Amino acid sequence: MTAERAARRRAVPAESVRREEILAIATRIFADKGYASTTVREIADAAGILSGSLYHHFDSKESMLDEVMRAFLDGAVDRYRRTVTKGGDPLGVLRALVHDGFAALGSNPAALVVMINEFNLLVQSPRFAYLREGASETERLWAGVIEEGMRTGVFRSDIDPRMIYRFMRDTIWISVRWYDPDGKNTIEEIADFYLEMLLDGIRVR
Repeated sequence: MTAERAARRRAVPAESVRREEILAIATRIFADKGYASTTVREIADAAGILSGSLYHHFDSKESMLDEVMRAFLDGAVDRYRRTVTKGGDPLGVLRALVHDGFAALGSNPAALVVMINEFNLLVQSPRFAYLREGASETERLWAGVIEEGMRTGVFRSDIDPRMIYRFMRDTIWISVRWYDPDGKNTIEEIADFYLEMLLDGIRVR
């Protein structure tokens, strides 16, 4: 931990720090076992507290899941918005979006696993309606950049922007299944390798 990060951590109330620690533990268990198979007692045991004490921080297991999903999705969509708003040539913007996507993978892989595994079930609940909204906005942002590249002659005009986006999204996010943060390749190197393979397929020669 850097001195700066340690100072920030000391500035945060101890209760908030403990809450974040419990949430991180819950996220890892949700990723490993699945949300439905995880009990409050398991989370409490892993956190070294009594089940009743857990409710001092969260009112339910669903609330923990809600915070995990909302924080992960909000962070990812915010990065995409900022990248698209910054603008530039479509190829450069698409490259930046791909790096954003891989960065989301590297920042909280457990949360991404939970998102992938639980998404289809969660979006059936009104409480998690924001997941579908975030997914739709993300698709509009990415597809819009691809469409601009088609209009300006950077990308082939015979492709379906939304289908291309979905292939890209799934390829990037499913990488969490094999990505090793301690492996020989950094997340940035993996993103660059992916772009090299992808762009030879859609860029006008």
